[in-house]
Amino acid sequence: MTAIERQPVGPRGGPTASCWNETIASEREIGGEITREHIAATEMLIRPHIRRTPAIEVDAADFGLGASAICFKLELMQHSGSFKVRGAFANLLMRKVPPAGVIAASGGNHGVAVAFAAMRLGVKAAIFVPKVTSSAKLDRIRAYGGELVVTGAVYADALAASEARVAETRALAVHAYDQRETLLGQGSVGLEFEADRPEIDTLLVATGGGGLIGGIAAWYAGRIQIISVEPELAPTLHDALKAGHPIDAPAGGIAADSLAPRRVGSLMFPIAQRHVAAAVLVEDAAIRDAQRRLWDVLRIATEPGAAALAALLSGRYRPAKAERVAVLLCGANTTAVDFDR
Repeated sequence: MTAIERQPVGPRGGPTASCWNETIASEREIGGEITREHIAATEMLIRPHIRRTPAIEVDAADFGLGASAICFKLELMQHSGSFKVRGAFANLLMRKVPPAGVIAASGGNHGVAVAFAAMRLGVKAAIFVPKVTSSAKLDRIRAYGGELVVTGAVYADALAASEARVAETRALAVHAYDQRETLLGQGSVGLEFEADRPEIDTLLVATGGGGLIGGIAAWYAGRIQIISVEPELAPTLHDALKAGHPIDAPAGGIAADSLAPRRVGSLMFPIAQRHVAAAVLVEDAAIRDAQRRLWDVLRIATEPGAAALAALLSGRYRPAKAERVAVLLCGANTTAVDFDR
C-alpha cells in the first residue's frame, strides 16, 4: 500500500459554541450526516470535560522497523483510560437525560466512560457488561459509582439485557458505537490529532464496533489514509466491507472485551466504505507482542487496542518509502500492571 496524495487541510471552522448550544436547545439530537462541522462543534462542547492527549514521535528502529519514525497518539491517557469518554460526554451533553438516568452496554471501556461522565455530570448510570469483561474495567465502573450488571457471555448478550432495562425504565440508552453523538464525540480525536500532526499520511486505528474509526474517518474525509486493524478472531469491519454491508462476525480471541462486537455499526459503515482505505487482520499473538514491545520500548501498558501497532510489527501493513505513519493507542484499562503484586 502507498500513501495517498495529500490534500490541503482547511481551517477548523464549524458553528460557534453559542450557535451550537442553540441548536441543542431546539433539537437536542443532531440530524443529517456526520460532518466535519458537526464534529468541530461537538469538540467545542465536550472540550471542558476531556483531556487533550499527547502525540509523540518515536524512532521506528526502536521497534525493529527500519530508520523511519512512528507517531503515536496517546489516547489511552484520556479520562477513564480510553477514547470512549469523548462519545460518552457528547451523548450526555447533547441529548436529554430523563430522571431514570442513562444505560449503556459495553465490553468494558464504553461502560467505564459512561460511568465516569455520569459521575462528573451528576447523572444516574447503569452499565451492562458481559462475563468476559476484565476486572480492571469492572473495578473502574464501580469506582465511578455506576450500577454494574454483569450478564451474558459476550457484548451482544449484555446489549440485549440493557435494551430490556431501557424499555422498562425509559432511561436514555447510550450506544457504544452505533449512535450519532458517539461518532461525533470520537471524531474529535481526528480533529485534535490533525491539529497537532498535520504532516501525517496514514493513521492506523484498532476497530471494534467502529465508533472511533467512523468518527475519525468522517473528520479526515479522505485527506489521509485511515487503516482499520482488527483481530483475526473478531473481523467485524473487515467482513462487513467484504460483504458490502454489516454482517454478523466471530467475536472471540484476546480482544473479546474490547474489539469484538457481533457486527459493525450501521451509522459508521457508509463512512468506512468511503473513507477507510483498508481493513487488515492480525493474529492474537501479534497483538500480545505489540503490547509487550510497547511496554519494553516506551513503558506504556495498553490493552489489545495495540492491534494497530501489531499491523506494523507483523507486516500486515507495510508503509511505502517515506510514508509518515501514525498509530492510535486507544485504551489502557488492563490488568497487566499490578503494583501490589
